[in-house]
Amino acid sequence: MPDDRALPRGIATLDASAPMRVHFDGACQPPNSAGVAGWGFVIEAPGVHYEDHGLATTPFSPHSTNNVAEYVGAIRALEHLHSTGFRGSVVVEGDSELLIRQMNGEYEVRAEHLKAYHERLKQLAAGFAKVEFRWVPREENTLADALSKQAVEEAWSDARRHRPMRPTTPGPADELATDDRAETDR
Repeated sequence: MPDDRALPRGIATLDASAPMRVHFDGACQPPNSAGVAGWGFVIEAPGVHYEDHGLATTPFSPHSTNNVAEYVGAIRALEHLHSTGFRGSVVVEGDSELLIRQMNGEYEVRAEHLKAYHERLKQLAAGFAKVEFRWVPREENTLADALSKQAVEEAWSDARRHRPMRPTTPGPADELATDDRAETDR
């Protein structure tokens, strides 16, 4: 067996002229609000493939929404790129028309709870040579979508066990006061 030190070594360098492509997504179960919100992202470039997912907020908080999860997915992706030292061009793609249009200045950020997320994403984007936000159809965002749903699924059982109970008044609907109903929320 040859001595490892004698083997030729290649040096892999990232093509700084090629933009990093980020796909992000968010999911919330139940879909409207106060559910379990998860994010996912995929970063790709020649020779690069990185993916991650996680929870966007504390489960069942008032801001556990799909829009918050979408923003957190995009934020986490750009934070990851920053942590690697990459500062080149980035193309951020997602199927959230709201986020993409807000980041491109086409829509105003009206929801108070989204303003901080929007500002954080703008701040991160400013740290790259160029960032382009593009809307893509859901069919072109399948891996990021699957990752965001995986984050929700991984947290669902534990979150459901710790779900805050809604106050109820005693009466015929007492069975609704238990959290057994949450099984049908999926």
